[in-house]
Amino acid sequence: MLIISNNVTIQDWELVITAIRAQGAGGQNVNKVSSAIHLRFDIKHSSLPDFYKQRLLRLRDSRLTADGVIIIKAQTHRTQEKNRQDALDRLKKLIVEATVVQKRRIATKPTRGSQKRRVDGKTQRGEIKRGRGKVDH
Repeated sequence: MLIISNNVTIQDWELVITAIRAQGAGGQNVNKVSSAIHLRFDIKHSSLPDFYKQRLLRLRDSRLTADGVIIIKAQTHRTQEKNRQDALDRLKKLIVEATVVQKRRIATKPTRGSQKRRVDGKTQRGEIKRGRGKVDH
């Protein structure tokens, strides 16, 4: 069972975890041991609350398929157990980040003093550049 928050959990039967062979260097060990983990989580058929499902399905993430399935491949560690835990942690992080509601930005106007400082800085810079021109005698 994966605990997302105090009242939201994902049961083991909702996750499809498959051991596969890892890619990359590793010598003979990589050819005979399936240490990488392939995790699949179907959002639409999960027991998550509707708010979580809607936010996850709206994600623009390469790990989310068009069918609403999150696919995570973990192969950074040498053991299957560590890769399994890594995949579960990454899924939890993805779900938590998707449900964070961004604070609404309130547009503000620049103060009169900041506007004056900006214009004064521009005119001063213009004077410096004008001073670099040709000198007529």
